[in-house]
Amino acid sequence: MTHRLPDGPFVAALPLQRNPTQSLADRQGDSMTDTRKVHTAAMLAIGDELLSGRTKDRNIAHLAEVLTLAGIDLREVRIVPDVEDEIVAAVNALRNRYDFLFTSGGIGPTHDDITADAIGKAFGLAVEPHPEAERRLSVYYESRSLPYTDARQRMARTPRGATLIDNPVSVAPGFRIGNTFVMAGVPGIFTAMLDNVLPTLPSGAVMLSVAIPCPFGEGDIGGPLREIQKHHPETAIGSYPKFDGQRYTTELVVRARDAGHLEAARAEIEAMIRSRPSA
Repeated sequence: MTHRLPDGPFVAALPLQRNPTQSLADRQGDSMTDTRKVHTAAMLAIGDELLSGRTKDRNIAHLAEVLTLAGIDLREVRIVPDVEDEIVAAVNALRNRYDFLFTSGGIGPTHDDITADAIGKAFGLAVEPHPEAERRLSVYYESRSLPYTDARQRMARTPRGATLIDNPVSVAPGFRIGNTFVMAGVPGIFTAMLDNVLPTLPSGAVMLSVAIPCPFGEGDIGGPLREIQKHHPETAIGSYPKFDGQRYTTELVVRARDAGHLEAARAEIEAMIRSRPSA
């Protein structure tokens, strides 16, 4: 599968629910404005070219950044080849484990663009031409004096009951079925589709973070830092080593959804740094 604009240049498990289109969020009765809920998400990037290294993925980092700002935790990312059974297995595992699943790639016009069929199989739904998608694409190609070929018509196929995700870049839409959002692999189109998806998602409590410079290497502070993490289970404390050519230092990052928990952990870390002999 190749990432391409429509007829343009290359651009570089739990069992199924009784209602397969019902999302985990719907089953839990979430509110669009419930900031107390920690919403979770996963991403499935699809394409042989990602696994071969031919294409360098840019969508994972963008999705992670955008979801973090929206207060949604991206908990897992998988990359699978253009193999239907592997896509189906990954979709079913991820859509049942997390509130939302975002996929990228495999919805173009060529024979190896099989994502729509795999999603349909995962949900147990027939895949068929979506009337509105067909209308948009036929108008688009007519406006360019191009025939609406069988290959181009493939981009109008969705699982039965899917809703469309608008594509302001090149018209061919993505789609949503249940809690699964199926989008293009081309980064510019993926980003544009995601911009249309975000307003439909519930907002969660935003993750706060603070970075603390530490003049000691990880080996010097690993023990005390482990104890501090135990004292503050509501936070996540990460350590990131640095080397300036002469000595090792560490940047410590504390993350939490509650400002009080964040400040308490930061205060203990800063006190631990001050208590150590100068480096």
